[in-house]
Amino acid sequence: MSAPRDAAAVEPVVARLSTLDRLLPVWIGLAMLAGLAAGRWVPGLGGALSAVEVDGISLPIALGLLVMMYPVLAKVRYDRLDAVTSDRRLLVSSLALNWVVGPALMFALAWLTLPDLPAYRTGLIIVGLARCIAMVIVWNDLACGDREAAAVLVALNSVFQVVAFAGLGWFYLSALPSWLGLPTADLHVSALGIAKSVLVFLGVPLVAGYLTRRLGERRGRDWYESRFLPRIGPAALYGLLFTIVVLFALQGEEITSRPLDVVRIALPLLAYFALMWTGGFALGRLVGLGYERTTTLAFTAAGNNFELAIAVAIATFGATSGQALAGVVGPLIEVPVLVALVYAALAARRFFPAPPATAEESADARPVPPTP
Repeated sequence: MSAPRDAAAVEPVVARLSTLDRLLPVWIGLAMLAGLAAGRWVPGLGGALSAVEVDGISLPIALGLLVMMYPVLAKVRYDRLDAVTSDRRLLVSSLALNWVVGPALMFALAWLTLPDLPAYRTGLIIVGLARCIAMVIVWNDLACGDREAAAVLVALNSVFQVVAFAGLGWFYLSALPSWLGLPTADLHVSALGIAKSVLVFLGVPLVAGYLTRRLGERRGRDWYESRFLPRIGPAALYGLLFTIVVLFALQGEEITSRPLDVVRIALPLLAYFALMWTGGFALGRLVGLGYERTTTLAFTAAGNNFELAIAVAIATFGATSGQALAGVVGPLIEVPVLVALVYAALAARRFFPAPPATAEESADARPVPPTP
């Protein structure tokens, strides 16, 4: 799905992407437009898609995420995770960006840009609390980030999401505004509900990817890396496009019927994604991480779990609420912005020194060829 991880020194990485990957912005743009059009003009489509759910989790979205994440997680070398978990610079930086800087930055941007729109402001704060555990894996892989580090960081985010989401919601929506003399809001969310979301959106594809590698390597790592993975790789892009179409079809009418509100919500989101990604990239360079882990740090910091944010907003404030609309606008802005940042990361790769190959990597590092 993505370009080879061992970049040539002379040829820019972007130029060596497959045709499928180079046209990714086009496919995603078409998927967004198709979803918006279908949600707006196909009678009853949004309601039909919303009705197919279990415990508030949309089954079409869950299916798309499973297909999207499975090939990437099947590429992860699970025998190398120890090297990631021992990297304190990466883990501490990720925790600080995701659970301290991210929520605080979204709180500040929401109040600075939407002081007169409390519903949208609350919705954005909820988005800031929902750290990404799904789509970020694909953005990271497209940017040739560290797959093993991404697997560890999203797993870490999932644990903190279950444990800390409700407490942070109370802090940023009730306690902190009260201390500052600002209006407050209440958030009703259960750890069990969040755990179910994590299990579906991360647990299922993670287990599937792990078992695939364990079973596939019994036939030989060379066969698995050079023949099997290239066959399943394109499925990640198809799953991504399907997920985008379904997500935007579910909320197409809401987005297209309130364009001015969408613009107001979009401005702080644009600032948020740009600041979080740039800050993560700069922090990775500052603490001495290589390109791959710096890229992983930046994308895991910038992404958000919009599926969870939308579900929480709907459960607490209703499907037609401003809070829910703010969550819906999130992927409308995040998807094209993070696609652009994938290309920005690839262009910046030339400024990083090539990491020295380990003995194991020298023996078996055969890059998976790009899709034709």
